[in-house]
Amino acid sequence: MNLTDSQLILAPMEGVLDHLMRELLTSLNPFDLCITEFIRIVDSLLPERVFHRLSPELCQGGATQSGVPIRIQLLGQDSNWLAENAVRAIELGSNGIDLNFGCPAKTVNKNKGGAVLLKSPETIYQIVSNVKNSLERSQCVSVKIRLGFEDSSLFNEIVDAVVQANANLLTIHARTKSHGYRPPAYWDLIGKLPHHNKIDIVANGEIWSLTDAKNCIMQAKTPHLMLGRGVLALPNLAAVIKDNATPMSWPKLCVVFKRYCELEQQGEKSFYFSSRLKQWLRYLKIQYPQAEQLFNAIKTLKNKDDIMREINKIS
Repeated sequence: MNLTDSQLILAPMEGVLDHLMRELLTSLNPFDLCITEFIRIVDSLLPERVFHRLSPELCQGGATQSGVPIRIQLLGQDSNWLAENAVRAIELGSNGIDLNFGCPAKTVNKNKGGAVLLKSPETIYQIVSNVKNSLERSQCVSVKIRLGFEDSSLFNEIVDAVVQANANLLTIHARTKSHGYRPPAYWDLIGKLPHHNKIDIVANGEIWSLTDAKNCIMQAKTPHLMLGRGVLALPNLAAVIKDNATPMSWPKLCVVFKRYCELEQQGEKSFYFSSRLKQWLRYLKIQYPQAEQLFNAIKTLKNKDDIMREINKIS
């Protein structure tokens, strides 16, 4: 199976894959695109500073320092305000617009955003169509969905709404909202879609290794993948998949992790330094037993100097 032609996208993960993590992971992997954490749109045109805060890459040509394009993701239910904010995001340098219909968070769904819209394919059609029509034809509008809300009974109808609204790219997280993040991911349901010749489809969910990637591509019948938790657990996963790279060793990861610590202390979220490191270690310990040892060593520490003393011991 030739994976060199696969399009690999770095997933949006709220509160996890911010611009610092995007910079780090795109320096290690051959990603083709990054999707930002979502910007919540309610009933106004947001000021430019909101877009720049979420995506500082807009000030450097709309790409990470490694040259990977950035695409702003918008979330909301009002198609007119979404369209206006989409125009602004493009004007500021976003490489297309991504629309979120997959977020399972209760607070988001309670406010009629994210995955709750999977209950209404017609609303999805209206939003995608309005955003698409507000932009120049050359601009890509991508959409992220799940298989459905409670179940997958509306899955084909949801996909049809996206296709009929002329979206350019569709990413499918192969679980329903009710499934949350519990394995397995139902890649085969993506493969059964009759829409593969009408829109580029990206498969997402439970891709932790090269074997998972190959199985997903075979079952979903698409060479395009979105990686999220898997690349947090194995930081060069996209290189393993696309370039046949060797999975990153623990000594190399130690260098990367120390670099991340430096970035976090310099970043605007440095107040959360301790929790941010522990958050990443929870993913890393899936692939690296040593990461669990480090997590246990710092889990009760809050002082940066104390934490760094433990981190500087690793090698």
